[in-house]
Amino acid sequence: MSFSPEPIIAIDHVSHYFGSGRLRKQVLFEVNARIDPGEVVILMGPSGSGKTTLLTLIGALRSTQEGSLKLLGEELYKARKGKLVRLRRNIGYIFQAHNLLNALTARQNVEMSLDLHAQLSSKEKKQRALEMLEAVGLLDWANYYPQELSGGQKQRVAIARALVSSPRVVLADEPTAALDKQSGRDVVEIMRRLAQQRGSAVLLVTHDNRILDVADRILQMEDGHMTTVERARL
Repeated sequence: MSFSPEPIIAIDHVSHYFGSGRLRKQVLFEVNARIDPGEVVILMGPSGSGKTTLLTLIGALRSTQEGSLKLLGEELYKARKGKLVRLRRNIGYIFQAHNLLNALTARQNVEMSLDLHAQLSSKEKKQRALEMLEAVGLLDWANYYPQELSGGQKQRVAIARALVSSPRVVLADEPTAALDKQSGRDVVEIMRRLAQQRGSAVLLVTHDNRILDVADRILQMEDGHMTTVERARL
């Protein structure tokens, strides 16, 4: 399947700082990268290298301070709040903390991601949520609450919630950290299928060497600078 040649994520000389005045510290240094439709890209590097900061900038969770950062062809630098909110609806976020709502069942947590899709009926939302939970191996746990689930199960619910709406962009920070080898492999394969079938872009921050072969490319960060390591799929 062929997709538009325009990148889904285009990063051009992006720098970022924390603090102000004498305490101002630069954490990203003129970062350049692009991720095309259908690509799965892994971002690696030691703790403190700027990976999560870059992920939150791409996800429009922080304001772009310097340089150009385009998401789905839309410029994030100096973007108005309304545009940022609209763009976030196209993103599936998976963070290390699962951030599930304890008052909702696993199915209801996943279903929440479909609330922005007004064209779907309640029945369709429920069905999609159940199908996504089945895909991550949790169909039998659909009616359990987060406090009744293990850490790995909670993470899989969070992954299902991020992917259920088939987002154009998936941003994942250590998505397999709480999962065993097979579960980690399964959820990353789901992301790869999404990229291939819908032309989505998937960016994974990980230290998990077990899933590196899923990537089309590996980006390496060191002290706020980025280098690219090309890698053919095994």
